[in-house]
Amino acid sequence: MSKIVIALGGNALGNTPEEQLNLLENVSKIIVDLVKEGNEIVLTHGNGPQVGQILLAMDYAANGEVKTPSMPFAECGSMSQGYIGYQLQQCLQNELRNQHIKKDCVTVVTQVLVDKEDKAFQNPTKPIGKFYSKEEADIIVAEKGYTFVEDAGRGYRRVVASPQPKDILEKKVIKLLVDNGNLVIAVGGGGIPVIKENEKVCGVAAVIDKDRSAALLAKEIDADMLLILTAVPKVCINFNTENEKELDKMTIAEAQKYMEEEQFAKGSMLPKVEACVEFVKSSPTKKAIIGSLEKAKDAISGKSGTVIIK
Repeated sequence: MSKIVIALGGNALGNTPEEQLNLLENVSKIIVDLVKEGNEIVLTHGNGPQVGQILLAMDYAANGEVKTPSMPFAECGSMSQGYIGYQLQQCLQNELRNQHIKKDCVTVVTQVLVDKEDKAFQNPTKPIGKFYSKEEADIIVAEKGYTFVEDAGRGYRRVVASPQPKDILEKKVIKLLVDNGNLVIAVGGGGIPVIKENEKVCGVAAVIDKDRSAALLAKEIDADMLLILTAVPKVCINFNTENEKELDKMTIAEAQKYMEEEQFAKGSMLPKVEACVEFVKSSPTKKAIIGSLEKAKDAISGKSGTVIIK
């Protein structure tokens, strides 16, 4: 039996609640199959499109004819954790019943501590929300102090920081739940980013990379394995060239060499490889795998995916 942290990629979630629910029904079959084999599973997930939708809805309502209070970004992140967690939890519970497995499933709304001095706050890069004209963006900057950047000729989008995760505030209760045999969903969307001000915790406008948070979670709860599920079956070098090569495994040294060669795209595969390296460094007995959702079971058994070992 293994304790496994699984990070679900964006391909596992839909663009609408209805589409997402349909997709999660299939995801749940894959996850419960792993549970049936005796594995203890903790699930994390992305929330990029969902938190963007919530933010847009809140901004629209705040600026509409019937005014509603503006909603801070951290609160929008917590809403996305709740709604994605609810749907995933519901689908998992249904599938557990279908397979006659007596196990409870729970979602933990999770805060992740970041350093308020993280350099990412001086250089926000994570785009969120909709596109605006230059004039519209300037008005919002004057009103709210947001940072906007021009995005590939399509207009201006708000950007927020993407700081490094330092601590998971609910790690003890997550570990307790897992160790008592529960199927746990936690650290959704990388966690709600919080900082400490005068010994008090408060939310900040930021997006933490979900794979880095998943690696930290796996380390904190002493997981045996980190499994990052994405749209591709294996990590490749020389991607999209005639010399493209799929990798069955990488050592930490090999992964660092490929990263120095800029083999992995910054917005997609690079943070996944970095997260796996960080987790595997924590113990020589640990391993991390990057693979496709459809072949999750094969990835765990070594028949698919790219394994990162020390």
